[in-house]
Amino acid sequence: MTFIPKPKISHPSLPRNELGLTRRDYEGALSTLCAGCGHDSITAGIIEACWGISVRPENLVKLSGIGCSSKTTAYFVSGGHGFNSVHGRMPSIAMGANAANRDLYYIGISGDGDSLSIGLGQFCHAIRRNVNMLYIIENNGVYGLTKGQFSASADIGTKAKKGEVNQQPPIDPVLLAMNLGAGFVARSFSGDKAQLVPLIQAGLKYPGFALIDVLSPCVTFNDHEGSTKSYAFTRENYEPVVEADFVPKQREITADYAAGEAMSVMLHDGSRVVLRKLAADYDPTDAHASYDYVQQHIAQGEYLTGLLHCRPTVATEFHALNRTPDAPLNQLPFSALNPGSRQLEKLMARYR
Repeated sequence: MTFIPKPKISHPSLPRNELGLTRRDYEGALSTLCAGCGHDSITAGIIEACWGISVRPENLVKLSGIGCSSKTTAYFVSGGHGFNSVHGRMPSIAMGANAANRDLYYIGISGDGDSLSIGLGQFCHAIRRNVNMLYIIENNGVYGLTKGQFSASADIGTKAKKGEVNQQPPIDPVLLAMNLGAGFVARSFSGDKAQLVPLIQAGLKYPGFALIDVLSPCVTFNDHEGSTKSYAFTRENYEPVVEADFVPKQREITADYAAGEAMSVMLHDGSRVVLRKLAADYDPTDAHASYDYVQQHIAQGEYLTGLLHCRPTVATEFHALNRTPDAPLNQLPFSALNPGSRQLEKLMARYR
């Protein structure tokens, strides 16, 4: 995969954060995603969030699996540490890296296919172990990298670009995370930057596992059944020399609505999704009430956005639970990591 770096040219009057860095210092390579993709809007939100709280680029770890969403780690904070794991296995890599160095910020970028299908077990255990990381799901309901099959988050009645209708109930990552005891659970929309940025900042600062499920429209759904200029029609009626797709440039979908209000957003394929922003007096600290509230609005066909649940008292975080030393493991001397055969014999004697 080829990544094209952005030119490192910035205006001298650009605002700087506490570290003296501009927003340009938190950018990455040029995006190769479809123009107008919601994932790029999320990337912009991450850049803004990291710049706003003055995260040192070298102190950020970016982890992902496989898919359109997992490509986005290349598009922000080029000075950070990045790792693409195999499909659905990003949480294991995150846990291992976090165990080795607890002093860094960890962002896991995943998709609904990466997290809710092949990686569902890994996702659940990252929550159960309370790994200190921000886990962002870029949720569009399809496998965009493999031509738009339904993912596990697709709603009943959703039509694919070839017309088939999804009949299987979706897995809701928000309800799943709350059911498993996650202490920080939020949902947002890729086009609502004003809401998304502070949620990312709060998730980065939360001492434990923080989930943000971000509804992120896929622009390739402008291709409609029956059009003689559709990609499917062209592939079926022509014999191309090279298999290639062209996705026309689309405008980024944005949403601006007040707390407590609902808004119907038209997606690129003409379908609609109803977002409802949490009211200002909403209490996210009651886990049971939050869970019921989310389910109630799902039944009404609405996606609640905002900080849905935040545990008032922080549960045992991964390092506290496993009694790891305060110093990162990768900074401990060899003598501390390998105490010798005598200590090993004492340890083994406990199991005889």
